[in-house]
Amino acid sequence: MLQVWLDKKNGTVWDMSTLVTSAVWKTSRIGKAGCLDLTFVRSALYQSKDFTFENGDNLRVSKEGVDFFNGYVFTIDRSADDTVRLLAYDQLRYLMANESYVFRDVTAADVVRRIADDFGLKTGALAASRHRIPLLLQDNKKLMDMIVRALDLTLIADKKIYVLYDDFGALTLRDAEEMIFDLSIGEGSGMLGYSHSASIDSETYNRIKLVQNNKSNGRRDVYIAYDSNAIDRWGRLQLYQVADEGMNRAQLEELAVQLLRYRNRESKTLKADALGDIRVRAGGYVKLRVDALGIDERMLVQECSHEFRGDEHIMKLDLKVVD
Repeated sequence: MLQVWLDKKNGTVWDMSTLVTSAVWKTSRIGKAGCLDLTFVRSALYQSKDFTFENGDNLRVSKEGVDFFNGYVFTIDRSADDTVRLLAYDQLRYLMANESYVFRDVTAADVVRRIADDFGLKTGALAASRHRIPLLLQDNKKLMDMIVRALDLTLIADKKIYVLYDDFGALTLRDAEEMIFDLSIGEGSGMLGYSHSASIDSETYNRIKLVQNNKSNGRRDVYIAYDSNAIDRWGRLQLYQVADEGMNRAQLEELAVQLLRYRNRESKTLKADALGDIRVRAGGYVKLRVDALGIDERMLVQECSHEFRGDEHIMKLDLKVVD
């Protein structure tokens, strides 16, 4: 059973554990806040008449001694049968605000730390990457998009995936290689079903075009990398980006080459339903075996949804092959 506490932030904390009828906890590797969608019955037996709830209340949830969600109520839905639905988000929700920043000579962790300090968000461990971003200009952009941009540049430079998530109330940045879950999912070992996809529709590019404003002549410098064989096979799939000022010619040429290396491929994903393991969240790795597809390898969790109903706990995983 889930352990659920509703904190009124005035010294009153309610134990809602016996009231909850169902809950869904969702996490995403990139650009989304963790979300808890919880349903309970308002007029349950033995419920205190003093029990109240409102937007902004703090929700904390644990299972089998594992603290996994700490967030705030953003939406309350009520129905005639006394069923109440609370929709809560963790701290990453506050990164949806827009702001303007100029970052100079920073790591991705520096970007997270500065934004968190400015917006009053609590941080935990922030992994330091080797790559320092010379200049990152962000004008009226979402805070989350700024951080994602810093992580993308770090991935290209360091060949490492870093994951930003809320670790029970503390913004945390970790190397995905440190988030390898001791779990193997396969036919006969916890997997309930799967679907597989190979696509060039949204994340595949075989021509990279970077442009940079040149203040000295008022024009734009252009840097291009492409794969003619892939263009013949798939047609021209172009990624166009305006490069940050402060990057020199060598850095931009290298960036174009690295973007082509990472994007000039099919995007292979696999969706799997499995028995729930509360340790698993987006950004980490699980071992997956599907004999029919010849798959027996570690895969990156892009999206993760845990569904709880009574004693039943299943998880739905969107997985990606990373090579």
